[in-house]
Amino acid sequence: MLLNILKAFLIGICASAPIGPIAILVMQKSLSYGQEAGFVTGLGATLVDTLYAVISIFALAIAQQFLETYEYPIYIAGGLIVGVLGYTMAFRDPFRKMTLDEENKGIPYLQFFLQAVVSTLSNPGAVLVMFALFAFFDVDVTGEPVSVFPIILAVAAGSAVWWYFCSWLFSRWKDRINMKALFLVSRISGIVVMIIGIALLGEGLFQVSFGRIQ
Repeated sequence: MLLNILKAFLIGICASAPIGPIAILVMQKSLSYGQEAGFVTGLGATLVDTLYAVISIFALAIAQQFLETYEYPIYIAGGLIVGVLGYTMAFRDPFRKMTLDEENKGIPYLQFFLQAVVSTLSNPGAVLVMFALFAFFDVDVTGEPVSVFPIILAVAAGSAVWWYFCSWLFSRWKDRINMKALFLVSRISGIVVMIIGIALLGEGLFQVSFGRIQ
């Protein structure tokens, strides 16, 4: 059980770690309003990630046969989604809407939280990422239903810890942060993600086309 909780904690971190729209939003709020605003924004993403974890857990418990039957078509669909996400990260300017406000009056924490919730929900492909992470870490969710709750809480804790760290880091870098360097990191990360998506797509297409011949 402890091993599953640790795996779930790592899943929460891995689901939040990629540089994408939510990371940019957390960075923006942390730089503009401070660590608390950035962390509250990250918690909005944590809420949705936790919801996706619940969906993934029950899907894994119910649809194991479906996964085994349609493994390679899932590779194809997941590869397309991951590839498009990587392309978007690599070749679009994530900072084009960023503004660094210096005033710290009347911080609308609830608004920041809801912005992150809506932004995360607008990317339904994230649930497939969560689904893939549970499969990759081989989390055992076949026990009693009560054993699922610690796993869900561990995913939420991993995500929350990650956003706390990010908001702390960004708020400390306010006077020294190099936007060009972050843009380069975003571009490189996007290219890596795109390559992973192409690899998944290629594997799925190869197995669907030639797997039956072997």
